Amino acid sequence: MKNFKDLLEAAKKQPEKRLVAVNGTDENTLEALNKAVELGLVCAILTGDKGEIEKTCANLKIDINNYTIIHATSKNDAAEKAVSLIHDGKADLIMKGMVSTDKFMKVLLKKEYGLVPSKGVLSHVAVMDNPNYHKLLMFADAGVIPYPDLRQKILMTNYLIQTAQSLGINEPKVAVIAPTEQIIISIQSCMDGATIAKMSEHGQIEGGFVDGPMALDVAINKESAQLKGFSSPVAGDADCLLFPTIDAANVFYKTNSKLGKAVMAGIIAGAKVPAVVSSRGDSEKTKFYSIALASLMS
Repeated sequence: MKNFKDLLEAAKKQPEKRLVAVNGTDENTLEALNKAVELGLVCAILTGDKGEIEKTCANLKIDINNYTIIHATSKNDAAEKAVSLIHDGKADLIMKGMVSTDKFMKVLLKKEYGLVPSKGVLSHVAVMDNPNYHKLLMFADAGVIPYPDLRQKILMTNYLIQTAQSLGINEPKVAVIAPTEQIIISIQSCMDGATIAKMSEHGQIEGGFVDGPMALDVAINKESAQLKGFSSPVAGDADCLLFPTIDAANVFYKTNSKLGKAVMAGIIAGAKVPAVVSSRGDSEKTKFYSIALASLMS
């Protein structure tokens, strides 16, 4: 898949998935969700104040009969009821609506629901369709793990590979991003990049080709790689970028979406089911493509 048009066409061919939206009362969430419902990507369950949901649907001229509504008395109650549906096998996907990310994640991580494995790690994986890049580009973590340690980075690398494979990329190329390709002992991202690349070489990370440390320009621009004399199958042709911190990944996300005319999608990986957790500043289009991505990965 080279772009979101390809992604959407693939999602349409999948069996319809059951999605539950946590406190799905806001216009932005319902517009994106309604588009996915109309295209047959998902059938939708909404938790939240029934009266508020009905009012928003009426304002948007959305047919309320296309949805199953489970009344909730509070945002926390809405999250609990949505997560319990996942736990009971009555939904395949979960989406954050009008509820804070921390409240949503707190319920998602509750041990009694068993949605996250013991010692499991949740991580945000973004997929970007940028007109200035020759294919879809995946990266982590722009929204969940602030400063991942080596163990977390290894899991994040696996999530990136799994996401790429769900998009039809059999052996994705993963660049572990650092300020330089040199292995500099005093720079942790360089040391982690070298370690993860060596683990991939030894077969400890499977399913993709991982190289690092690698500067961003080398990872996504062949000319830069050639000028620097850096030879690697990943250089200039990366499918996935593993950023060292949330600072770097989040700035990359917002710079590309706001200034680079890129379209984004994103999910939370590492739980029993994919979770759509969009930023408050994300567009309806981003939320829609995030639903399509989650449906492919379910």
